Amino acid sequence: MKKLALALLMGAPMSAFSHTNLAIPEPAKKQQVAVQSTIQDLRPAEKDRLFRSEAIEKQILDLKQKLTAIDPKLYWMFVNCFPNTLDTTVWYSNESGDDDTFVITGDIEAMWLRDSAAQVWPYLRYVNQDEPLRHLIRGVIRRQFACILIDPYANAFNIKPKDGEWQTDETKMNKMLHERKYEIDSLCYPLRLAYAYWQKTGDTSIFDENWLKVVRATLDVFRDQQNWNGYKTNYHFRRNTKALHDTRSNAGYGHPGKPCGLIASAFRPSDDSTIFPYLVPSNFFAVSVLRKAATILREVNKEKVLAGECEQMASQVEAALKEYAVVEHPKYGPIYAFEVDGYGSYLLMDDSNAPSLLCLPYLTDVAIDDPIYQNTRRFVWSEDNPYFFKGKAGEGIGGPHCGLDKPWPMSLVMKAFTTNDRAEKEWCVQQILKTDGGKGFMHESFNKDDATDFTRSWFAWANTIFGELIVDMYAE
Repeated sequence: MKKLALALLMGAPMSAFSHTNLAIPEPAKKQQVAVQSTIQDLRPAEKDRLFRSEAIEKQILDLKQKLTAIDPKLYWMFVNCFPNTLDTTVWYSNESGDDDTFVITGDIEAMWLRDSAAQVWPYLRYVNQDEPLRHLIRGVIRRQFACILIDPYANAFNIKPKDGEWQTDETKMNKMLHERKYEIDSLCYPLRLAYAYWQKTGDTSIFDENWLKVVRATLDVFRDQQNWNGYKTNYHFRRNTKALHDTRSNAGYGHPGKPCGLIASAFRPSDDSTIFPYLVPSNFFAVSVLRKAATILREVNKEKVLAGECEQMASQVEAALKEYAVVEHPKYGPIYAFEVDGYGSYLLMDDSNAPSLLCLPYLTDVAIDDPIYQNTRRFVWSEDNPYFFKGKAGEGIGGPHCGLDKPWPMSLVMKAFTTNDRAEKEWCVQQILKTDGGKGFMHESFNKDDATDFTRSWFAWANTIFGELIVDMYAE
């Protein structure tokens, strides 16, 4: 299986990609310049953009008058952010005879399964208006399937075999892997993207034998990580590091989890290690995508047995969430824990990266008006959440990845996506405009008291999802 996947990845000659060494393009580096005295877009020159979508360019122009009337800075940031993934992070080729798209995160020259799916997600609404864009997203899905077949426990991949800084990690590394941190959501995001692409386009060509192997590999990993055979599963990970959240205890197997139907996740979407093994938001995500996969398997592949296996696991995890994930809080009532271990221990907090407790209605089948979710939402956006930070510059949810007092703008985006209150949505947008540090782009995190103190000046997922929010709010 690994040889087949590697052959797919290597099917196109490297000359097919416009930047085979994935050096950061100079135009993208220009994102980091300070705001000019007159507002102008900070996109790369048109000749230097990696991909052009006519539908996206039209959307940008269509919103110019409306957004400029609301706030010129709003339109300026929208222009900079919404096309950022296409402008600076995608390498498309079809020289292998099929669509193939490699997507970097921005300032990290590797393809995360999670980030790449999330980065192109906002463009799905345009695929029936823009055939090249459809092929680009189809290529992302094809590349993701090939990556999963190389190693379903890995989270990030190289464009071709190479040495890297994490090759010495104590896990089953190989040179196609940038990093091998097992995270439930790394397997969920590609399934979500494939399902939505199919729903939009009706294209079933992606659901071939490789797709079936991906589903089987995903089920194998999830079964392994349900710990039915004891906590020493097929995955372990240790790294020589001073950052405790970057490695795992107990010889790389982490805190033990009592078998209960939930799926363990060694790491969070932030790439930080879990404390208790059963990460609740990611288990909700798994329930959602397993049912989506089952729908495809029944309707497209006529694979009733495999579809039934997906549905059975989804129901098993859903039942376990009801039993183990709900905690009675003295102030907020019943809320969802962030992590549990099946023995009765739980962690009450939220992290900014998605899936999170805050973003459950955005990524999963949890409804916005679900009473337990609403209680949880009030908890996570309060100082009772140890990773909620509020200061002179702004407020939001952060996490151990960037440290204390560093909220993430992405949490403001997710707060806006998970409310039906228009005033709350607009408040979130205004907070985002205040916390760009004068750069015109989203960042990974900012200092709660000084937005010019931020991390990651080129973070394409955050940029593009901000654009998605603006389109959702103002394009109708």
